[in-house]
Amino acid sequence: MVRVASAAGIRAGKLVHGTGRRIRRATSAEGAGESGLAKLIELHALNSFGDMLITIALASTIFFSVPTGQARGRVALYLLITMAPFALLAPVIGPLLDRIPHGRRAAMAMSMLARAALAWTMAGVISGGGIALYPEALGVLVASKAYGVVRSVVVPRLLPSRLSLVKANSRVTLAGLLATGVAAAVGGLLHLIGPGWPLRGAFLVFVIGTLMAFHLPHEVDSAKGEQRAVLHAEVHGEGSHLIHHKPPKVKASLRTVGPSVVLALRAMAAMRWLVGFLVFFLAFLLRTDPIGGLRPTVALGLVALAAGAGNALGSLLGSWLRTRGPEATVTAMLLVAACVTAAAALWYGVVTVVLVAGLAGMAASLGKLALDALIQRDVPEAVRTSAFARSETLMQLSWVAGGGVGIVLPLNGVLGLSIAAAVVGLVLLWTVHSLLRLGRWRHPAAPRVA
Repeated sequence: MVRVASAAGIRAGKLVHGTGRRIRRATSAEGAGESGLAKLIELHALNSFGDMLITIALASTIFFSVPTGQARGRVALYLLITMAPFALLAPVIGPLLDRIPHGRRAAMAMSMLARAALAWTMAGVISGGGIALYPEALGVLVASKAYGVVRSVVVPRLLPSRLSLVKANSRVTLAGLLATGVAAAVGGLLHLIGPGWPLRGAFLVFVIGTLMAFHLPHEVDSAKGEQRAVLHAEVHGEGSHLIHHKPPKVKASLRTVGPSVVLALRAMAAMRWLVGFLVFFLAFLLRTDPIGGLRPTVALGLVALAAGAGNALGSLLGSWLRTRGPEATVTAMLLVAACVTAAAALWYGVVTVVLVAGLAGMAASLGKLALDALIQRDVPEAVRTSAFARSETLMQLSWVAGGGVGIVLPLNGVLGLSIAAAVVGLVLLWTVHSLLRLGRWRHPAAPRVA
């Protein structure tokens, strides 16, 4: 028995070691290992793993363990409180990163350390599900989104010469999605031991992540060649201009990043709004009124699986953006989202609800990569990190706003999806109009994404 156990242990060790080598080889491909992008990919996978463990623990308390009416009230309160920090993040975190670019590794480490401390604290009170859980959960969410903003800023600093920014972001995002899938299974097993165990697992993950953040390359903290983004209305026509001297004191807007970027920001805000809406609206709707005679857990599982698969598919298709116009791509993704949402409202059922979850996830994922491509193409490198910070904050605010609408609407599938289709459809018309105008006066000399 000792020999058999020893042999099994050796085989397991070889399997783990071999898996680790294959993962490292995949993350280091195409120059990512030399540039340091591989370390960021691994850190982001760890971040997604820990966030998923916390999500599983909170969902069991805030969502599943109380009656539907109370759960809606709790989540609505959660989203309402969440809006305030994001409203502060929009005007604060971008300028803060512009002015203090040398602390990005420390900022990522602090976001990990804060979530580790909060996860450990929540593990002791999760079983009661009291009101004290909400500020702690809010702190976790703010720290997670702050990490997301900094991560978007860091990617261009670690970009290998053989990769486009689109493909690099696609690789980082896909690593996070894969880690989320693994964490869902691990978190489910830990929850069987006790409701606090996924949080204890998250504590360990984020402690490791804190240490890994400080091992990122020093280029992450480099501000060489960077300047602060000046986002103000154009006086001499539309377009993107880098101001080297004192900027004029005018009202702030997003127009100087270029009309193509503004178009993509508007379209992506609508898609992120739709994703947030679907997450919360379908979660409560399928819990009280499952479709097709399915049990609530089965219906929710199918929708979650479709959304995850759609996100992964969008990330895999991201490399196609190198040879296709990002403006057309983001508009096409908004068209897909509008059409599938309208179809789900007209023919409400199992198939259409699963399709709207999957295709909306794919559209949001691929649209975000198109937005990144436009920022890379149209925004000067000196202010690109600032533009990424503001873009990420806008996406998160749109997601929270969509979730808020999904909470307050009546739990009627046709009504809710019709309203969502109308909102996305209106933004689609606006985006198509902007795209046609853009095609009439666009300068052909604008460089494409390589």
